[in-house]
Amino acid sequence: MTSPSSVTTRIDAAFARCKAEGRAALVTYVMAGDPDAETSLKVLEALPAAGADIVEFGLPFTDPMADGPAIQAAGLRALKGGQGVVATLDLVRRFRTGNTSTPVILMGYYNPIHTYGVDRFIDDAVAAGIDGLIVVDLPPEEDDELCLPALAKGLAFIRLATPTTDERRLPAVLANTAGFVYYVSITGITGTATPDFGRVAEAVSRIRRHTDLPIVVGFGVKTGADAAAIARGADGVVVGSALVDALHRSLDAEGKAGPGTVEAVTRLVNELAVGVRETARASA
Repeated sequence: MTSPSSVTTRIDAAFARCKAEGRAALVTYVMAGDPDAETSLKVLEALPAAGADIVEFGLPFTDPMADGPAIQAAGLRALKGGQGVVATLDLVRRFRTGNTSTPVILMGYYNPIHTYGVDRFIDDAVAAGIDGLIVVDLPPEEDDELCLPALAKGLAFIRLATPTTDERRLPAVLANTAGFVYYVSITGITGTATPDFGRVAEAVSRIRRHTDLPIVVGFGVKTGADAAAIARGADGVVVGSALVDALHRSLDAEGKAGPGTVEAVTRLVNELAVGVRETARASA
């Protein structure tokens, strides 16, 4: 079975705190630089107070093959504004001046990292205060590319398991995974379907037999009720497309942020946080 590192990280501390409270962790995803860098920073800074335990920060990319229309559009808005690797690391660095405890996971694709330079990227990510990476297009067979060098520098490399990850494939997926395991609750791209909560619970139980790492579930979670349903069987719940949609709906006709943009995101995070905390109240 895989085990977490003996070093206590921000990710470990977040899950330990949630476990002590008898509930799942709320993991929120937003796109770096959407719709602009300054608004993105304000959203990032507001997420923990709204109820997020862990933040996934999207690294914009022109061809995000695993993402649905909402996150694709957010990435394009960010890229149009000049958001790239350097600017994204800078946002995390600025976030860390006021928040040293909330884990930040950078989620994206390998191409921008490869172009930036793997060793340079890892060093700069650690210096900026990033805790882990989710790189969806690097399979276990490519661990030498980024996963192992990242782990060596203290960055968790978080792997995705899916409904099609069978018993033969699962050990390879879990071999070098750190921080937590991300279970994708649906087959397909983000934000396009609602998961079958019963099947998700069964899948989490199956994965749990192979690892001691926390298991979080994402893709398709849109409401507090969805979050509560997932939280009953998982260690964490990830919400992304719904938050990106909430931000998008707050923008004006020219795609610019308005006075209610940050609140549009935090309002939904509040609802989701209530949902994951239902598990603690139910078991009390």
